[in-house]
Amino acid sequence: MDPVNNPYSPGAGNHPPALVGRETDLAHFNVVVKRLSIRNHDRSVIITGLRGVGKTVLLREFGRIAERHRWIHNHVEVSEDTRFIVVITAMLRRSLLQLSRGKQLAKHVKAAMRVLKAFQIRWELPEGIEIAAGIDPVAGSADSGLLDRDLADLFVAVGELAQKSDRGVLLTIDEMQFLPKDALADLIMALHEMSQLGLPFLIAGAGLPSLSSNVGDARSYAERLFEFRSIGRLDADGSAAALVQPAKKKGVRWDQAALKRVTMLTDGYPYFLQEFGKQIWFVANGPDVICLDDVDSAVPLAIEKLDEGFFRVRYDRTTGAERGYLNAMATLGTGDYASGDVAAAQRKTTAQVAVVRDALIRKGLCYSPRHGVVAFTVPMFADYLRRHQT
Repeated sequence: MDPVNNPYSPGAGNHPPALVGRETDLAHFNVVVKRLSIRNHDRSVIITGLRGVGKTVLLREFGRIAERHRWIHNHVEVSEDTRFIVVITAMLRRSLLQLSRGKQLAKHVKAAMRVLKAFQIRWELPEGIEIAAGIDPVAGSADSGLLDRDLADLFVAVGELAQKSDRGVLLTIDEMQFLPKDALADLIMALHEMSQLGLPFLIAGAGLPSLSSNVGDARSYAERLFEFRSIGRLDADGSAAALVQPAKKKGVRWDQAALKRVTMLTDGYPYFLQEFGKQIWFVANGPDVICLDDVDSAVPLAIEKLDEGFFRVRYDRTTGAERGYLNAMATLGTGDYASGDVAAAQRKTTAQVAVVRDALIRKGLCYSPRHGVVAFTVPMFADYLRRHQT
């Protein structure tokens, strides 16, 4: 097959496997944007799921949907050391600057900038997000010293300017589970205060399964502000479509045995489907069919790529004690693990390893699907650990 025109390589107009079967999610988001564009109230959106199911891809597609409706879209990926107030203000500043083009709105733009300036001064934000010189802060707005209230004032200023521009603003926040509880609470309160105004302002977040409970713990009424949508792996038909459709556009078909083998090896996870498809395309003899022999030849390459990238980049962030805990999980098989069993596998008590377990959860490598149970956030991570245990 032509390696230059590999239909499974990211970008270049290729349709990622993560969007297969997500038509309902995309249609729902399109409706939300339309409703807010005509001042009808609707909720912001939070997507949850394991690594490799396509949360980031879906957020990016949400951005494209918003842009088709002439909305401004700004995106950020949160990390463990992100200072939330800085990144959210930087996104709002960029949104204001993008909305400020055109002299007919100069008065409204200046009013919104004055609110941003007041927020910046009150919260002593760094020089890097300095707004234009010559802007004086407005008194009594975004300067109360209560972050949720001041953020709400800023959201309203941005939303009102967007409305006057006949546009909207979408902020997408990836890896949202890394936000501290107080930052989540302030964000939720700010959304709550401005949600009934029907302004064309929307937040879409994505994170690991723990994000849903984090949001609920931060504010009890969060379910009224967010539409929670959980996404997972593809079924057999979806997995087949994710492989068949890109190849079909290149005039190539898949043998059924080859399809069945890849679906089994990837367990339907979109990231794995894409990596396997990419490597299979590189080794396939063709010219117009992918067969089982091609799959078998590509399996070692695909696993090596996943081990070196997808898995190792996460494993390398762990300490020795954390690796011991992860390896103990892997020795117990595949699936969810009782915390007591993991501790016992290390010949320790649950209390003795609790700190390590909590650290792995904070790093996003594990989560607790229910009380007393721990699981990997990375699909097939147990297999990777067993391949590389010494």
